[in-house]
Amino acid sequence: IRAAAEDGSVRISIKDTGPGISPQGQAHVFERYYRGPDSADRVPGTGMGLAIARDIVEAHGGRIWVESAPGQGSEFFFTLQSI
Repeated sequence: IRAAAEDGSVRISIKDTGPGISPQGQAHVFERYYRGPDSADRVPGTGMGLAIARDIVEAHGGRIWVESAPGQGSEFFFTLQSI
């Protein structure tokens, strides 16, 4: 987990060492009910967590995204405006 101040906002990132997310999956990962094909049948969940996170971040004037490569883990980023 990292945080850095930049241009009137704060950027927070969370990195993992999991299986990574394909480019096709990255295009959908913040959609409601989306579950990646590799985890949908073995990890419990509804596919709502990242959609809720996106809605909260955007409601506070921020942005959320992921950078990932299959086999290399994922890093999720979001920004929030400083007060």
